[in-house]
Amino acid sequence: MIALAGNPNVGKSTVFNELTGMNQHTGNWPGKTVTNAQGTCTYRGRPFILVDIPGCYSLMAHSAEEEVARDFLCFGHPDAVVVVCDATCLERNMNLVLQALEITNRVVVCVNLMDEAERKGIRLDLERMSERLGVPVVPAAARSHKGLDDLMDAVCRQLDGKDAPSSIQVSYIRPIEDAIAMLQPSVATIYGESLNARWLSLRLLDHDDSLLRSLNDALGFDLLEKEEIVRKLQEAKQCLHSRGISQEDLRDQIVSSIVRTAEKVCTGVVVHEKTKRELRDQKIDRILTSKWTGFPVMLLLLGVIFWLTITGANYPSELLSEGLFWLQDRLMDGFIAIGVPAWLRSMLVEGVYRVLAWVVSVMLPPMAIFFPLFTLLEDLGYLPRVAFNLDKYFKKAHACGKQALTMCMGFGCNAAGIVGCRIIDSPRERLIAMITNSFVPCNGRFAPPHKGETNPFRGRTQRI
Repeated sequence: MIALAGNPNVGKSTVFNELTGMNQHTGNWPGKTVTNAQGTCTYRGRPFILVDIPGCYSLMAHSAEEEVARDFLCFGHPDAVVVVCDATCLERNMNLVLQALEITNRVVVCVNLMDEAERKGIRLDLERMSERLGVPVVPAAARSHKGLDDLMDAVCRQLDGKDAPSSIQVSYIRPIEDAIAMLQPSVATIYGESLNARWLSLRLLDHDDSLLRSLNDALGFDLLEKEEIVRKLQEAKQCLHSRGISQEDLRDQIVSSIVRTAEKVCTGVVVHEKTKRELRDQKIDRILTSKWTGFPVMLLLLGVIFWLTITGANYPSELLSEGLFWLQDRLMDGFIAIGVPAWLRSMLVEGVYRVLAWVVSVMLPPMAIFFPLFTLLEDLGYLPRVAFNLDKYFKKAHACGKQALTMCMGFGCNAAGIVGCRIIDSPRERLIAMITNSFVPCNGRFAPPHKGETNPFRGRTQRI
């Protein structure tokens, strides 16, 4: 069984689809509302089961997707793990690679989107990266099926043990290493060799509640009920505390060590020759993200969009209103002609049809204007800059900067804005965004007036 891991939007599912073709199925993970995909492929007469685990940025789980990915790598017992990376931002993807290597050394790194990297002037020395990581690193362009045969060859070598597993190990500061050394022998004795005792010791020190629940389910007993583990864990935490490292400092130091190791691995591996497009983007960023010009430009652009939405929607709304209510009169004439009872034609025409006509004529035009304009800003890359500008101020309110995007979407439709809150990783910040987004006046509550008349019902003949 081969696990496919990777950050979102790195082409992991493309690799999966290219390898498995139509031999795949999906379903929910037990106890989770997170979809998984499994498929089979045969390479040189050798059958493989591939599992496309949810995309995640880290195995230090902050969401249901990251919990599922981590638990499968830990307790799903895959024979090998393929970590798919984006060649255009390799250093950011390296955090997940290093965390996967802390769990298992049966890892193959697939550097996807090599064609995109070439277009952006990015050159990669993947042989040097492979030497530093101690595992195979394979370039690929999955959309054109390039490199996938080399990837499967590397997977076969890992499974056959032809590539000696001597992967890189993340080094932490001395107090953390000493605490790990105190706890690791006891963990290895109880848990055995099915999971990396060093990594598990670090997670116990970090006190990852979600991992402990999954670990206890896998063991069939509570690991923290073992007296030896409890005693060693207390000694290790006391060692950290005596050296001035609190629980919060521990998590920061762990993350910092992983980031430093990722930078070390990528030093000299990634050579970026800036293209004319990137130089132009940098000049634009100086204007759009500056504290002096960023906010005026943002307010101007959003103001133009709102003006176009509210004012521009008047004309199609008026045309729709006239056409739909002209059709209402014809429907009423037809029902009267065929002798439909007054109560029935009143319910169907003046009730169902009239309400539908009102909703369509008032809400459809502004939504048809707002969302294409909003999509245009997203395609131009402006919306991430809005989130960047506002992140500091949302953080002061203990919210997430990404909420700025969902609130902007809420002006078009609050339902879309609330659904968009799924991009926020923290459950607490996601809940804050969902609650506060409901106060944004969307088109359903802030309907644009019709040209010359605010109520399309006014002055209409009531036919009984």
